[in-house]
Amino acid sequence: MVEPTTHISTNTSPVGIDIRGLYKIFGPTPEKFMPAVLEGMSKQELRENHGHVLGLRDINIQMPAGGIQVVMGLSGSGKSTLIRHINRLIDPTAGQVLVGPAEQQVDVVQMGPSALQHFRREQTAMVFQKFALFPHLTVQENTEYGLQVQGVDRKTRRTAALRWIERVGLKGYEDSYPNQLSGGMQQRVGLARALTNDAPILLMDEAFSALDPLIRTDMQSVLLDIQQEIGKTIVFITHDLDEALRLGDHIAILRDGEVVQQGTGQQIVLKPADDYIESFVRDVNRGRVIRCRTLMQPGAPVDGPTVDASLVIEEAARLLSAEGKEAANVVNTKGKHVGTIAMGDIIGAMVPPRAEVAAEA
Repeated sequence: MVEPTTHISTNTSPVGIDIRGLYKIFGPTPEKFMPAVLEGMSKQELRENHGHVLGLRDINIQMPAGGIQVVMGLSGSGKSTLIRHINRLIDPTAGQVLVGPAEQQVDVVQMGPSALQHFRREQTAMVFQKFALFPHLTVQENTEYGLQVQGVDRKTRRTAALRWIERVGLKGYEDSYPNQLSGGMQQRVGLARALTNDAPILLMDEAFSALDPLIRTDMQSVLLDIQQEIGKTIVFITHDLDEALRLGDHIAILRDGEVVQQGTGQQIVLKPADDYIESFVRDVNRGRVIRCRTLMQPGAPVDGPTVDASLVIEEAARLLSAEGKEAANVVNTKGKHVGTIAMGDIIGAMVPPRAEVAAEA
């Protein structure tokens, strides 16, 4: 029986995640050193003088309900440690992990064993870098596994599994075993298994990092396509900025266990917080990040194609080039004219001079 005070509603409301003041110290007596860390003890001093490792320091991230939150960083930045706090595979030294609709948030850190088990089984699903498939189970059986653990009847779980196996492009492989599949196909099974659970939160820890570049790009497209349909709250861990920019509605960049910048991809590319972030974004293809609404100018409609305000400028440039026009009309989600965007401005933003694009991210 799930404790009533820690039960998360299973209604269709989007489920957000609010991480507040999260700290993680690895070592035999982490609580002993929390006061010193709060007072500013460095990660190096903690490790060298006290034999403890500071994994996370004061993490505060509001992850959007129904969106893709990317957490990015290099090896050792704390990104995988962070995602494992969401389903409490790792217990924090201090802080809160609040999950659920805004009016019904529950702190995962305070959940008892029964509520935590329910949360892991029915509210979250996880996709790992190393696939984590059962080698003795078929694609069908692997995909059904989460529902089987929940006690869902065979017919229901089979129907759900078959739907997602087909949706990820593996129809016809239901009776195959993992060792008969390529790496990309195995990862599709992992994704199908997570989706079959129909949990509101999907945790993806370097899920595509082990794949070849072309397969990785294909899997990103599959995820984006499916997300348009399901609208889950996805937390996606990566060390690759291009992947982060392509997938993330919001991005948080970690360094040495601390958040150094967070925002939309556009905000991060146009306004890097420091030299560390600037070094990341220096060679980014801005045309795939900056959107028309950033560069558009007010004005009456022009003789040119119509583009959505959310369209990336690379696509707008492609459209203008195809039609031989110098400007396009920009419309909002309701189709209302809101301004125009010129090819010259697009080119200037895609290949900027030293001065950054002076536009609101």
